[in-house]
Amino acid sequence: MKLCVHFGTCGGCALQDIAPDEYRTLKRDIVVDVLARHGFADAVVEEIVSVPPRTRRRATFKVQKQNGAVQIGFHAAKSHTIVDIQECQVLTPALFAAVPRLREMMAALMREGDTCELHVTDTDTGLDIAIGWNRPNSAKLIGEIARWATKFKFARITSGNDILVELATPRIQFGKASVDLPPEAFLQPTREGEAVLQKHVIAAIGKAKHIADLFSGCGTFALPLAERARVHAVELERPMLDALAKAARNTSGLKPLTTEARDLFKRPLTAPELSKFDCVVLDPPRAGAVAQAKELVQSKIARIAYVSCNAASFARDASILAEGGFRMGPVTPVDQFLWSSHIELVAAFARS
Repeated sequence: MKLCVHFGTCGGCALQDIAPDEYRTLKRDIVVDVLARHGFADAVVEEIVSVPPRTRRRATFKVQKQNGAVQIGFHAAKSHTIVDIQECQVLTPALFAAVPRLREMMAALMREGDTCELHVTDTDTGLDIAIGWNRPNSAKLIGEIARWATKFKFARITSGNDILVELATPRIQFGKASVDLPPEAFLQPTREGEAVLQKHVIAAIGKAKHIADLFSGCGTFALPLAERARVHAVELERPMLDALAKAARNTSGLKPLTTEARDLFKRPLTAPELSKFDCVVLDPPRAGAVAQAKELVQSKIARIAYVSCNAASFARDASILAEGGFRMGPVTPVDQFLWSSHIELVAAFARS
């Protein structure tokens, strides 16, 4: 594979010049080394599962207007300079194809010297765009944005908490369920990586009949799991939780699925609250789930499926679980952020 024309300048793909086998070893070793530092030198770390190129379905583009021209792309390495992308081997074709259209739209909307961010997601029904800037959403500006959205057939454009135009509801499929996404909803970076994680989580729960899905988001795991077991989904962000609940109501053939809005960092589910479940799924943000891990070791939970986007916080939490009597199964690294140092992983824990 040839190097991207922006390699060496763009801060995104720092490892693209490494031979494939060496690259895969390097990324797997990130997980191996972190686990060893936390007392898991004998951990079974499986071969890394990598997604194909051009599968990243969400991106945050940096945008600025200077000398009448708009630059749109990503920051250069160790810099706030914007690399105006003309090529990308990471983004989905639909996402990359939108770049010149977004450049044209923002050239008309932005004033000289303006900067902003565009959070863009490639959904099943079209592109969902959230503009991050300080401009007030005046009727004139909304009218201009609506015309551009219509011209380029963007599904939705939002700014702040306001939906400026919605030509189609951004939607994503989780198992049987179709989820109407709230603005800036969290999704796994790729559909392919998401499928790998879902497969491992389903295998990890075994024959569990009542599952707590903690940090559930819009239902990445809760909705497929509800096809085989009762699920209680817990998430802080109410819009994502509401989207999950609506999808569950509108999907036939699911087991009962309940939801709870809760800050699990400040108020983790306690051991008594966990007593009604026989399995827990954890998919926390990068900070991990140390408070929840401490409650899990005090509970009677027998099985845990842990999905992590940060090997260091995962290893820390795994140490807590191991000290509390859990045994960690094989760890599967999942490479959804190609040619970067970032790696995700999934593992099952069971009582010894």
